[in-house]
Amino acid sequence: MSDSSPVRPAVPVLEVWCDLQCPDCTSALEDVRALRARYGDRLELRLRHFPLEKNKHSFAAAQAAEEAAEQGKGWEYTEALLGRVEELNRTGEPFLVRLAGELGLDDEEFDTALIDGRHILIVDADQAEGKAIGVTGTPTYVIGGERLDGGKSQEGLRERIEEIADRLLAGQGA
Repeated sequence: MSDSSPVRPAVPVLEVWCDLQCPDCTSALEDVRALRARYGDRLELRLRHFPLEKNKHSFAAAQAAEEAAEQGKGWEYTEALLGRVEELNRTGEPFLVRLAGELGLDDEEFDTALIDGRHILIVDADQAEGKAIGVTGTPTYVIGGERLDGGKSQEGLRERIEEIADRLLAGQGA
């Protein structure tokens, strides 16, 4: 028996290379929210980790975001964290656990995940891939094979991403 339902093409992917302690990534949050609102499930937003050495809590923050994703609230946690970077700067890792609790996540599991390092390999792999494709700062966006650097300026980036996304969607008849 064959399934006669039409095969839906894969949606375009926008990779958002981010340091979760980066002020530029915080300013990019408005664009990310606008893109999510505009495209919904027609565009997959994929958080990719690129913690910068100058931000001492960014590696732990990336691990925490992975734990949040595992618990089903990856973007919610990421957006909340980016909105409160100054608190992370002041408080460090205890803030990551407290934020998880505020969002109704299992904060004890968060604490354990940060201690046992279960998400380190994901963060390391993202960082290595980012370096390999030429990411040097954050935020950096990759869509349709194009890399757009938002670390210097966010000016015009959302419009450029929308142009590429619209072209990709038109190309698949969406």
